[in-house]
Amino acid sequence: MNFMELLIMVLSVMLAVAFLTLAERKTLGYMQRRVGPNAVGYYGLLMAMADAAKLLLKEMVVPTHADKLMLFMSPAISLVSALLCWSVIPFGPGMVISDHNYGFILTLAMSSVGVFGTLLAGWSANSKYSLLGSMRSTAQLISYELVLTTIMLLCMLLAGSMNLSR
Repeated sequence: MNFMELLIMVLSVMLAVAFLTLAERKTLGYMQRRVGPNAVGYYGLLMAMADAAKLLLKEMVVPTHADKLMLFMSPAISLVSALLCWSVIPFGPGMVISDHNYGFILTLAMSSVGVFGTLLAGWSANSKYSLLGSMRSTAQLISYELVLTTIMLLCMLLAGSMNLSR
């Protein structure tokens, strides 16, 4: 798979996530009997771009006794692990970034690393309250992963293969 195909695939995934977020926010607005996002662009189509710009331009608040390197690396750990899970998922016949025989196990391992980002963020703030909050969030993420792992192992046993392309 060459670089342009990879770039097109990554951009299409990012745009799909942006527009699915917009659809979710519109649906939630409808369910709560209010108008959803409609101020930015035609019917709110540019809301995802406005949210990204707002996120990138926000002021960085760092606690005084925090471990700054770990505090800034912990969201990157979660993001990279989430994006690496897409590398073994086939988008079509022959359209996969990395075709492994152990695709299921690799997906489970990469998604499990993302939990550490939440825990490290709370630990690096050097506050017992942020640590307790991150431990609670980590416990919740692990409980979700137990169910997901069980379901994925069941699918793997029924398919008879750990390769996601076959």
